Amino acid sequence: MEIKDFSKYSNAEKIVFAEQLWDSIAKNELEISDEIQKELDIRLRNLEDGKSELYSWEAVKAHLKTIR
Repeated sequence: MEIKDFSKYSNAEKIVFAEQLWDSIAKNELEISDEIQKELDIRLRNLEDGKSELYSWEAVKAHLKTIR
């Protein structure tokens, strides 16, 4: 397998490559352990039930700066 040197591409082009790569992986081919699937189900249920608190990316970055 040949790995390309992506440094010569723009960020926009890199994003397109990443999207194409991700789309080439069928979701049903991804292997997730039962334990991880259960945790994901719990988190999704909590989100749907309004039991999860969501934060903007700006809020997360600000918080990370305060704990460094």
